[in-house]
Amino acid sequence: MATVNITEETFEETINNNDIVIIDFWAEWCGPCKSFAPVYEAVSEKHEDIVFGKINTEEQQAISAHFQIRSIPTLMIFREQVVLFSQAGMLSEPQLEDVIGKVREVDMVKVHEEVAKQQAEG
Repeated sequence: MATVNITEETFEETINNNDIVIIDFWAEWCGPCKSFAPVYEAVSEKHEDIVFGKINTEEQQAISAHFQIRSIPTLMIFREQVVLFSQAGMLSEPQLEDVIGKVREVDMVKVHEEVAKQQAEG
């Protein structure tokens, strides 16, 4: 699957309607973002079941502010609407593949139980 642009209008629907969503926060002027783009695109082609989204931090400032994006590129991975990974900086293709493998292995029943417990505690 090729990468998709995510906007404020499509963000919630994308996160809620897909099991795994990886988001690349980037900007047009960012050199490292441009260097990372081909790696991100190549990995996206290998995982048809994952949404690989791109959020332009200049155009989507509300989303960037909500997630407190301070440097770019930043990768954020959601699984079942829960952020499991967030890291600034570029990853190599093997590093990104490794992170995806780890995200797939997470026991989401336990994660949702822990989230519910934390929300109940306030």
